[in-house]
Amino acid sequence: MTAMRGRPLDTRALINEVEGHLLIEAAREEGRAAVAQCTAHLDWLTNDQREEIEREFVDMYLGLCRLSWQRTASRAREVRAEYETVYRRLRRRLVTGCLSVALVAATALPILAAVWSDG
Repeated sequence: MTAMRGRPLDTRALINEVEGHLLIEAAREEGRAAVAQCTAHLDWLTNDQREEIEREFVDMYLGLCRLSWQRTASRAREVRAEYETVYRRLRRRLVTGCLSVALVAATALPILAAVWSDG
């Protein structure tokens, strides 16, 4: 499948972009619901004032959500790097252990075979 201008379609990037839009829209709706609940009992607000407060609150809420998502993504990258380091170290130790066992077996088997055949 190809995208516009003859470039191949990057399905993962497209899915990530759609997911991002859905997350933002969900956060926007959460912000709207929260501010509507807060301003519902403020009867003294005019409609224009209420709408202005709602716009400001939703913008602020989206900014906080984005900051939280960025922090979460950053921490996920850090944790992934930590786990990859530990995984490489464990894999190296496992390979070293297996090679050591194989070397010992390769060295000991002929000696044991000679001892048993002379026995």
